[in-house]
This record gives sequence, structure tokens and C-alpha cells, in this order.
Amino acid sequence: MTLGFTPKVVIYGANQALINKRLISWEHIDAGGIESDQLTLTLDLEGLEGMPSLGGKIGLKVGYLESGLVDKGQFMVTRLTPTLFPLRLTLVATAAPFTASDETGFLQRRSASYGPTTLGALFRQLTIRHGFSPRVASNLSLKRIDHIDQSNESDMGFLTRLAGRYKAIAKPINELYVLALPGQINSLSGKALPEVKLSVTTNNRPGDRAFISATLDDTARAKTQGCQTKWWDAAAGVVRVIETGAPPFKVVRQVCQSAEDARDVSEGEMRKLLREKLKVKISCPGNPALSAEGLVMLDTTWPDFMRGRWSIEKVTASGDKYQSYRCLIDATCVAAPQ
Repeated sequence: MTLGFTPKVVIYGANQALINKRLISWEHIDAGGIESDQLTLTLDLEGLEGMPSLGGKIGLKVGYLESGLVDKGQFMVTRLTPTLFPLRLTLVATAAPFTASDETGFLQRRSASYGPTTLGALFRQLTIRHGFSPRVASNLSLKRIDHIDQSNESDMGFLTRLAGRYKAIAKPINELYVLALPGQINSLSGKALPEVKLSVTTNNRPGDRAFISATLDDTARAKTQGCQTKWWDAAAGVVRVIETGAPPFKVVRQVCQSAEDARDVSEGEMRKLLREKLKVKISCPGNPALSAEGLVMLDTTWPDFMRGRWSIEKVTASGDKYQSYRCLIDATCVAAPQ
């Protein structure tokens, strides 16, 4: 998209007039994986009588006056922190519907046993009772589960652990609860993500509006090429091993209950190994098209060892009363630099 020159942010929803009038700075964390998206606002309380009651649901629109604003979703206010000298209020809101009252017991610890069932059926059972609309990737839905225990865990914690067993992601997004492999989250939630191209200007230097900086990290490059997973063969009374990929192998400590479970765990570990390639951290001008689980393309203006497509894991966007708007991108390489 073509960006403008005048950054603009608008808060809508509960107490929108007061918040927009008093807003000093903002930060929006758009995260992949299990991390919940978060919005942090800093408000000026000077001249106000008493502490304002700022609860409920708020939304964020951000972009530029010249090119328009993009709706980044809605958030539930979860924490208010006032400070003195200067008199400020920090408001934190999360995309997940966490409230202090926790009416449905989403965060309440419980113990239960499930099975035989499928991953999709169990996921739907646990999310529907808390008022979510579940979305399950087709390549995960029919994974068979013979038996699994929820032991003194909240439903949220259990869902996260269950997803981690398959190296998948279980994440609440507004009224949806999505279970998918990395890279599939936004397609299931109905969020279209364009590939964003980044170019480095010929006069790239600190202080310039278009300044871009980046740090490349290859310490996360996978040191192993395969995976060994154990499973208990009850009929023979022995522990068997399934190998996926090639040596050197990563050894998974847990012992699975069946060969099928072991194969699922092993395949999940291999997907994780394939994603753990080069990592890059990029600081660039604010762009509302940047989103976790999306792609960023570093074109030929970049050094040759950085060029290519990168999968965005996290975007931290921020701005202040001086109307600055910047993005910090954490991404992993999905197409080898040319």
C-alpha cells in the first residue's frame, strides 16, 4: 500500500471521546503464536477530577490521513495503572476476552479426562462452552486422541498444551478461537494479509522519516535435521522409537501412548525445525498492512544476504503525541535470500 505522511490513530468504543482527547502515546502488539494481541495507551490525567472509570471494549484504527486508516480489531480493557508526577494513566487491553469476573470459568483450574475423540471435536467442545466460535484447520481436525488428561489446568492452559503437542497454535481472536498451524491463523479467522514489500532508501540514516534498521540473527538456525520420538508398545511391553528426517536427531523426552501419537509429535517437531531458520528484527516506518502471520518481502535494495520473503512472527507498532509512527518486526526467513 502507498503510505501517507501524517500518522493518525483513532480509538473507538467505550469512553472513546475521553481517550482520544487525552491520548499521549500508544503501543499495539500484534503477535503470532499463543501470545494475545495487546493494546497499551498512555493518557494525560492533568485537570481531571477523580479517577476515570475506563472499562469495556475498545478498538484501534491506525494509518495515515492521506492513505486512510486500518481497523486493527477490538480489545478488552484489563488493567489501569495511574502514576503521579506527571499525572498519567496507563491502560492495557487484550484481544482475548479476559475479564476479572471470568463468568464462564475460562481461567478456572479443573481436572478431566477425554477420549477416544479427535483433536477437532475436543477443541470445539472446550471452546463452545465459553461462548467462542471455534475454527479448526482441516489438517488438524481429524487427529485421533485415544486418551488425554486435563490435570488442574484452566481450559485456556489445557488448549494451549493440546495445541503444542502438534506444534500448532490455539489463539482467541475476538469472538473466534482458532486452532491452526503457524501461518494458517489469519486465513482461518478470515483476515486477508497482503505481502508487504520493504525498500531501503538511498539516503538511509537515523532521523529520516523513512529510516530502516535491521539486525540479522542466525543463532536460531536449526542445529538438528531430524527428530526421534518414543512411544510405549503395551502389547510388547517395550518402548519403541520413530525417526523423522535425518541425523543429527532431536530427541523428544515425552513417551507417547501410541505410534500415531508419536508420529504426530514428531511431525510437529519437524515443522518447528524447518521454521527455525534465520531471524531478523526490523525497525521501519509505521505500516498498518504489517501483521503477525503475514509476509514481508525485502527487495533488491537490501543486502543480498537479507533479500527474500520473511514470515512475520510479531509486529510492535507505536506512536506518541508528536505523531510518530514506527513498527518493529520480528520475522523468520521462509525463502532463502537470493
